[in-house]
Amino acid sequence: MATSIGNNRIRTLSTWVIATLVVTGCTQREQSVATRIAPVPKVASCSEGDHPETALQGQVPAALRASGFNGFNCNLRLSGQFQGEGGGWSGATFKDDAGHTCAFYGTGYVKNALTGAPIERRHSGVAVIDITDPAHPTQTASLITAAMMDPWESLRVNLRRKILVADGSVSLAGGSPYVDLYDISEDCRTPKLLASTEVGTGKDGGQVLPKTQSGHEGSFAPDGQTYYVGDLLNGTYNAIDIADLTKPKLIAHFDMRTAPLAVNTPKHMVVSAEGKLPLLINGTSHGLSLSTDGNRGYFTAVGYADARNAVDPKFKTANGFYVVDTSDVQARKPNPTMKLIATVPVRGGTMSQHALRMTVKGKPFLVFVDEGGAVQGNDLASPPDYLADATAACNAGLSPFPMAHIFDLSDERNPKEVSVLALETHDPGNCNKVLPDLAGLWIFTYGSHYCSVDNRDNATALACAFFNSGIRVFDIRDPVHPKEIAYYNPAGSRRSMPGSIHGMLTTFQSGAPDWCTSRPDFDFDRHMLTAMCMDNGLLAMEFENGVWPMPESSRSEAVD
Repeated sequence: MATSIGNNRIRTLSTWVIATLVVTGCTQREQSVATRIAPVPKVASCSEGDHPETALQGQVPAALRASGFNGFNCNLRLSGQFQGEGGGWSGATFKDDAGHTCAFYGTGYVKNALTGAPIERRHSGVAVIDITDPAHPTQTASLITAAMMDPWESLRVNLRRKILVADGSVSLAGGSPYVDLYDISEDCRTPKLLASTEVGTGKDGGQVLPKTQSGHEGSFAPDGQTYYVGDLLNGTYNAIDIADLTKPKLIAHFDMRTAPLAVNTPKHMVVSAEGKLPLLINGTSHGLSLSTDGNRGYFTAVGYADARNAVDPKFKTANGFYVVDTSDVQARKPNPTMKLIATVPVRGGTMSQHALRMTVKGKPFLVFVDEGGAVQGNDLASPPDYLADATAACNAGLSPFPMAHIFDLSDERNPKEVSVLALETHDPGNCNKVLPDLAGLWIFTYGSHYCSVDNRDNATALACAFFNSGIRVFDIRDPVHPKEIAYYNPAGSRRSMPGSIHGMLTTFQSGAPDWCTSRPDFDFDRHMLTAMCMDNGLLAMEFENGVWPMPESSRSEAVD
């Protein structure tokens, strides 16, 4: 999730202050922590010619950042790259009827969200990249309709209906009700516009929302008849009927303010220097996914807190997810409603990012991913407060960085967490080694952002995009005991790219590790993984050492 922070929060922190906090905090931690977060087992062996990590799992040490990070890889090697002008938050891939394979990824805003100053761009909007030959990616188009100018985290492909969709985000003049749909079936290299429509305003012929929709996230029902928008600003999940691809319309919405996780927690609001862009409200919406039949939604609930409050046993977290009955929407009942089935608070993290429903060996599971660790959202505080919160989290045996969690959904009214996909950087016992890496940083340091599986109906591997730690791939054939099998952490860029939100948020450091943010996509036929990192752009990576596909793996027919 991208954010807007006022200039008064953009500060630096000297290495000396960080070192003081780290040494003091970790000494206290060793006296008070009774349990530790256990990292997943590291990659067993890398391929010849790889460049394995030299420190902790997931770490890029301060010395490497200062000298210029040249990248790490293990069992994933780069086949091709398209840097372009850098990237934003989301991406997707698709193979069309003619055999072309395309990648789509959003880029940064045309104005700086902190200052309002225009950013000089040659190719704004969504980049369309032909990766039929992954060694030679080529940009073939830029999509610049209303929602595509800033799709934030909403860019999605539906394989069944062969369409590309995005909803307009809060950064577009304080809100955008647009939903854009493109046909990519015949030639994905030149998507054909089907609709660019204001939904929820009455102009679409559907329901009228109390406030203008400000999109942020999005996800399809698997049959491709419904697209759900996560409206972060207004705290709703909105169901958009796209049965007629040329006439999307709003037919239902789920108000997060009526849900239990939104109560009894501190309410915060941070605005940009222009005062236009609210950051987030405790208990609001973010990412989601739907069950295979479309009758269940898994909606994340954003929550955050100062770590010193989060460790208080009386603290009621607003962070977690809801299991929601979406069958009325799926069946197109008149005046459909979405009904809450279960509320699942998730402690030890903040800013719930997204939830992904999957099946492993016939059993239902959910991958739930935070965007912030057990600190104040990983981005609400200026550096001194962030380091204090990070230290407090370490002292309490919590990770200051976000990670993915796996829940058993066998009992949908009582989902059970069975594992976390922590790296060695997440282990509070390593805080004294990790926190010095964050000198001068105050937003999105280490930790996960987006995850995907190779096949939602037969998941064997999970890939996650990380801030600073690159693309990480895990064997989840045993969801209770996941293990890492590959990673690719690209070299740090020497210059800030005009389409990279990493640079726009003033956290870019020349030669330092990238923000890898888009959902990685598996390519079963070519044994590849595709992802977008903000400074490096599109990365097409090939698996090595036979780590994937596995004997149990199969081609995905997943639609989102």
